[in-house]
Order: sequence, then structure tokens, then C-alpha cells
Amino acid sequence: MKPLTTFSDVYAALRRKNRGQYGLLAGCCFFSVLLITAYACMMRAPTILTILPEGGDSRKQVMMVFVLAVIGCAVFTTYAAGLFFRQKAHETGVLLALGAARGQLTRELGKELTVIAVLSCAAGAALGAPLAWGIWQLFRIFLVDSQEMPLAFDWQSYLLALAFAGYVAAMLFVTAARFIRRTNIIDIVQQAHRSEPIREVKRWYGPVGIGLAVTGAAAGYLMPSFFVRVLHWYAPGAITAVFYLPALVGLYMILLHTVVNGWGIHKKRYKNIIATSMMKFQGRQTVRNMLVMALLIGGAYFASFYAPMLSTSAEVSFAARPVDFAYHWRADQTLPDQAEVQALADQYDVHITSWAQQKAAVFGADGMRSIETETALGATYTTEYAQILDGATFFSESAYNALTGQQIDLAPGFCANVLDDEGGSDYLSGGDVTHLTNMTTGMALDVTPAEPLCYTMLLGCYVLDDADYALLSAGLDDIYRETYVFFNVADVQASYPFADALFDRIVDCSSPAVAVGDYYDDVAAALAAQAGQTYEFSPEEAAARGLGTIDYADRDTSGFRNYWKYMPQFRILDQNDFVTTMAVFLMLFLFIALICFAAVVVIAFTRCMTIALVNAQVYDDLRHLGASNRYLSGAVRGQISRVFLVPAVAGTGLIWLFYLLIMYCNSTPYGFTPSELAGLGACAAMVAGGSAALYLVYRITRARVCRALGISPVRRSGCSAQSGVSARRAYR
Repeated sequence: MKPLTTFSDVYAALRRKNRGQYGLLAGCCFFSVLLITAYACMMRAPTILTILPEGGDSRKQVMMVFVLAVIGCAVFTTYAAGLFFRQKAHETGVLLALGAARGQLTRELGKELTVIAVLSCAAGAALGAPLAWGIWQLFRIFLVDSQEMPLAFDWQSYLLALAFAGYVAAMLFVTAARFIRRTNIIDIVQQAHRSEPIREVKRWYGPVGIGLAVTGAAAGYLMPSFFVRVLHWYAPGAITAVFYLPALVGLYMILLHTVVNGWGIHKKRYKNIIATSMMKFQGRQTVRNMLVMALLIGGAYFASFYAPMLSTSAEVSFAARPVDFAYHWRADQTLPDQAEVQALADQYDVHITSWAQQKAAVFGADGMRSIETETALGATYTTEYAQILDGATFFSESAYNALTGQQIDLAPGFCANVLDDEGGSDYLSGGDVTHLTNMTTGMALDVTPAEPLCYTMLLGCYVLDDADYALLSAGLDDIYRETYVFFNVADVQASYPFADALFDRIVDCSSPAVAVGDYYDDVAAALAAQAGQTYEFSPEEAAARGLGTIDYADRDTSGFRNYWKYMPQFRILDQNDFVTTMAVFLMLFLFIALICFAAVVVIAFTRCMTIALVNAQVYDDLRHLGASNRYLSGAVRGQISRVFLVPAVAGTGLIWLFYLLIMYCNSTPYGFTPSELAGLGACAAMVAGGSAALYLVYRITRARVCRALGISPVRRSGCSAQSGVSARRAYR
């Protein structure tokens, strides 16, 4: 062995002796930067940004979970750094006691941390994009692929990754500087053995924490609507996020109560006193890790709920449609009529069993206009009445009856708006109107709102008395007239080739004049032109605002099929192409869930192995005092199970209640629709699968901890003593 002649040689020898500590720190930094880089690359990828509408709920959800992931990984790396210096404290104190200068320690530690920070962060940042790309390709191979799925990255996404890597490096050096500045050598030597117990926690922490968690989740979700509807204020996201803080405090109190007091019967407090006491003496770090895990588990499930909820709700709605095929067109377009559709059906051996074709008209409708004013604390708005606010589609009552099979009879002067079949979706309807205008002749008609009708296929439309409709629609230009067609076939499951061909025929027959999104309004466009203004939702303006454009060449993309104003509703086409159409949405949120679950697994595993390292001497003492194998295994199980079980239950329960609140408030009147109940059932199945996966990781982790403590797994008892092996040596 080469003699140690310099301080650097001694320090290098100690580093080789404790390379496990360095590997743990480097691994934690690498993994955190890797996950954040992969997430950032995916979140900012042009493939994703093209699909997610600017300012939409999907982007907000992605950003919310990203913030949770950043917080979780930041706390995780900070904890790893603290653990590293705790374990390094003894040798550092000894070196100081032997006369080593603090400058020497600072230089050597600086070299180590520079290598760790540069190599781990650089490797994590470099491999983040390949990781995201690799997972995405697996999705394309094994789940679903479409023309929108090819993934491209934006180099600016690396700015987020570099910012997080910079935090990791800065945190390492700041922690090291605080570590070196200690002047009391005895404190440094004893730091590795010093516990971090939690102060006394009253038993009311548990119920109060639950109350705060529920209240905070409800307040955070409901306050933005309160600001908009009551205060007429679009509050910044930072302000609305403040109302979620009670939920965070409540979650922390729940975890504190669980670690210190538990939820069992008071008489059983001594049953697991060893495991409970060991958890208490590392209580601060334990609770912090549990809090991060609970947040990440909540974020993972929130992201994973997107796919089953969307898929199940869509499947239920497709199956509930009363009509197999529905499409409409503007009167200045020449689309397939009944004879052409029948000829195409004969070509594909499809038998059409019913056909209904009726006219509709687009009138100017009155309403309340919002006038926004930008302020330093977000925008405020006032409302004013406009006789012509925008356009809406109107049917005569006879046309409505012919299309739907219903038998309504409106009195003259009344107008009914159409909701979905469940009587909700008020936010998708135009609401009540009282003044209608023919945009060609200028003729106006005052109407009285009638009881709303229910028919999902015509959601957002209105119905007038026949005489009123005939009077008001006289002289209307073709751009304000539409034709609706509903028909059924004998065997809808065998009609996919016909549906696909008819869809292509409809798109091919549509002119560029109707290549607009469903946000485009002909009446609003006409009003803007009359005022000499640019219509904000014109194709050019929509593209500039990030709303995308409608291109007939992209007819198979989700953007086209979700947002084209004249998109047909073909049951078999929507059913069979749903996954392909929504592929980017579904795979993005699945990717986010995987990233969050991966972070949970690594954090839990690292924390459990830390417990093994810190408590190795305790388990050795228990073994020498005569503790049985069953008792030792029970103590291990009591500690490891809490690390996994408590945050899993807290995170899953809180996000499940929060999701129930969202679904409950999503309808008018409040409640759960059949499609939402079906989606919640699918989400429950997702929770069961995720819980089973976490349980598997728990079993693997428990086995590793047993081996680290010199206890080998055996049948039933779980662990038994392993003679002749030092617990500390086994772990290292």
C-alpha cells in the first residue's frame, strides 16, 4: 500500500473508505436533475405545446405538477446533502482535532463537491432528454402512435434544467460552507449521532390537520371562481395558490401526528415502542420526506387520472348518443347530400335505416359583454349589455322535433336553449337570450327564455316557435344558414370504413372559408368588420395567439378533430380513433405520472436505507440483548411501512377528495353525472394499480433494509438474524 505522505492522500483514503456516502449524494443529485430535465424537455417540447392550448387547463395542470416535482426534488437533494455531511462529520472532526487547518478541509471538500456537482448534474441534464425521448418511443411502440406523436425538443427547455442544476450545486456549496464554519469540534464529532426528535405533538394535531387539509383544498379550488364571479377579478396564480397553503399545513400536521402519536388505540402505545421511538428520534427528516412523498404521490395520481377519466367519459358519451352519424354545413358549401351519402353507403355495404335533414339559422344574440382592465394585481372587469353580442344557432321547433324525435311546442315569443342530456353543461350553452337580430336584414325580435331542452347532439343551440323562426330568418344570407343531417345505420360496428370515407368526403368538399375553429363566430366577425377592427379569432389572429390553425391536410390530428367548427360526429369514427386522436394528451399525463412515481420510489428507498444506516447500532444492541428474529423483523417492518404507508394514504386520500370536489362542481346543478361516475370508477382502478406497485417496492425495500442490518429474509417471519456479519459492514 502506498504510504500516505500528504493531507490530500489521507483525505483520498478516507474518501475511498466511505465511497458509499459519495455515491449516495451523487446518485441523489443525478436522479433529481435527470427527472426535472426530462419533465422540462417534455413540458416545453413543440410537440406538446402545439396540442395544449395556450392558457388552457391542461397546461395549468402540467405546470402545477411540475412545480410539485421541483419542490420534491429540491427537498430531496437538500436532505441528501444534509445526510452526507452528517456522516462526514465524524472524520472531519477528528481531522480538525489532529491539527488539520480549516483551509485544507475547505479546499479538499470543495474539490469533492465540484466533481460531484459537475458530473452528477451534467450527467442528469445530458440524459434527461434521451430519457424523455426513450419513454415516449416506448409509448409509441406499445400503447399508441399517431402523426402527432413524433417528439421534438426545444433547447430553451434546458434553461429550466440548468436553473435546477444551479440550485443543486449552490445548495451543496452553501451547506458545505455552513458545515466548515462550525467551531466546536465536539459538536462536529457528535453530529452524526445527534438525533432530530420532534417536539411534543398534541393528539389534536390529527383531526385539526385533516380539517385544514380538506379546507385548504376546497378553498384553493373554489376561491378563483369566487374572485371571478363575485369580485370580478382575475387574480394572479400566485394569489390563488396561497389558499392551498392550509392544505399543506394540514398535511404536515397529519404526518406529525402519525409519526409521533399514531392513530391506534391508546392502550397499544407500547406494542411497537422500539420502532416508534426510532422514528421519533429521526422525526424531522422523516416527516419532511413523508411530506414530499405525499405531494408527489398526489401529483402522480392527479396526472394519471386524466387518461381513465377522459377515456371512460368519452366512451360513455359515445355509447349514449341517440344518432350514429351527424354532420352540418354552412349553406354556401356543397357537401354530400342524401343521394351521395346513400351511394357511398352502398359502396361499403352499409344500410342506412333513418335520415333526418333540417335547416338552421345563425342570428345575432344579446348578452353581457366583459370589459377588462389590467391592474398590478391582475385584471378586473365590468359588464355591459349588448343587443348583439355574438352569434348562435337557432332551429324552428318542427326542425328540432324532426332531428331529435322529441315533441315540443313553444309558444310564440319564447326561446329555449339546449343543454346536454343530463341537464348540465350550462357553461357550454349560450345561456338565456332575449333579443335576436337578423344580421342581413337587421330585423330584430324580442323573446322570452323558456325551460331549457336537453339533447347533447345539439348542445349550445336554441329553438324558436315556427312562426318566429320563419319571420326572423327571411332574407338571411347563406353564410348565416346551416343544414344539419342525422342518420342511423343497421350495423354501426361494421361501418367504420364508410364513416372514414364520408369524413374525408366532407373535408374535401369544404372550402377554405370554413376552415375555422369552433371558437370562430360569424356574427362577431361581421361586427368587428363593421367597426373597422380586427376580429380576435380570425384564422390569422388565432394562429398569432397560439390557438392554432385549421388545415385540411391535418384532418387526422387532435387539433383538427377537436376544434374544427364543422367536425362531424360519427359514433364509430370517434370510438375507434379516440385514442389516436387524443394520443399526445394521454401519453403526456402518463409520462408525468411515471416521473412523479419514480421520484417517490427513489426518495422512499433512500430514506429507508438511511434508517438502516442510522439505526444499525440499535439493532445490533437489540440482537445482543436477546431480541428474537420476529421482534427484529417487526421493528424493521414498523419503520419501513410507515415511510411508505403514511404518505401513500395521505397523498392518495387528499388528491382523491380533491378530484371528487372537482367532479362535483363540474356540473350544473352540482353533482356527479353517469359518465363522471364511470370515470371515477376507472380512476379508482388506477389507484389500486398504483398502490399495488408501491407495495411491491415496499417489499423489495424492506428486504434490502433487512440485509443492510444483517437480517436475512425467511419465510413468514420476514427476517432472521445473520450471524457473524456486522450491520454497518453489510450496509456499506
